[in-house]
Amino acid sequence: MNTSAGLYVHVPFCLTRCGYCDFNAYEGLDHLQSPYTTALQKEADLWSEQWRAIRIASIFMGGGTPTTLPVEGLVSLLDHFRGAFHFAGDGEVTVEANPDTVDASYFAALRAGGVNRISMGVQSFDASVLRSLERLHSADSVRSAFASARSAGVDNLNLDLIYGAEGETSSSWVRTLEEAIALGPDHISAYALTVEPNTPLGRQVASGQRPGPDPDVQADRYEAACSLLATAGYEHYEISNWAQAGYRCVHNEGYWEGRPYLGLGAGAHSFRDGRRWWNVRPPQEYLSMVESGRLPVGGEERLTEDERQTEQLLLGLRRTDGVPEAWLDAARATDYVAEGLAERRGDRVALTERGWFVASEAVLDLRR
Repeated sequence: MNTSAGLYVHVPFCLTRCGYCDFNAYEGLDHLQSPYTTALQKEADLWSEQWRAIRIASIFMGGGTPTTLPVEGLVSLLDHFRGAFHFAGDGEVTVEANPDTVDASYFAALRAGGVNRISMGVQSFDASVLRSLERLHSADSVRSAFASARSAGVDNLNLDLIYGAEGETSSSWVRTLEEAIALGPDHISAYALTVEPNTPLGRQVASGQRPGPDPDVQADRYEAACSLLATAGYEHYEISNWAQAGYRCVHNEGYWEGRPYLGLGAGAHSFRDGRRWWNVRPPQEYLSMVESGRLPVGGEERLTEDERQTEQLLLGLRRTDGVPEAWLDAARATDYVAEGLAERRGDRVALTERGWFVASEAVLDLRR
């Protein structure tokens, strides 16, 4: 049993739907929480026989906001998954949390239930930016939730940040980074705000009601993050992710390394043996299919060998570990090294932080 896999569990419920969010998330569906929890357990049972031979190295409960569920429901789900699959006893178990939905007792119950990593959606410590992003929580609620998690014994904590939103200035972004660093999280993720067309923000930008993010400004914000987080001792191990020593995200590394993963829940994606498939997105349709004993698969694709190689290269170049040089055009790799966009590390080539600015173009440019 040499192969390991990840288990992703999607919880689509949210306190409110933020205008920039393109995830499969909904507000006002709390009445579906109990049947949805039952359906997740049943879907796990439907997949159990096919996946039991693969060791599950990580569980990631994302959303939406998993912590809108009663903590007893989350813990019972984890217990069920441990019975349905071959889960590593020392595996990583992450739950995404909104600062306004958790307190010390909630975190204590999660820890007792086997959760050993929390990923908290912070986005910013600036009130005007939080309003722009339509986030309900405040900077104070983040600080309070973080302290509660630590007091409950959570010793692996990630903070999610977003840069490039309307209302943000260079100084406010630096303050957000400094506030995040001061809390002492074990991991920080920082993402450039992207405007998805089928979101309220996307429609507002398209109609000229609001400005879209400025790529040059976002590049400056990224450079500030790279500088401040490096000074604070964080390893920049993937384009958008920084970790203290020993705290890389096991689950996300599975995606980037091309390991198989099973997704449970409405809209969740899965991958195994060159096949990618995804569940139906509407929660009610998901519930109907699972309750009738059917796998809730909404579509699938099989990757060609060429597509798999391109994907492996794209994901590999996003990481500080890089890719084998044998995968690359040797002359172009040499050019990238000479230009300071990449560096050789033994028999591997990795993009530098400058190179990550052009990662998407580099994939096509460097491929053999």
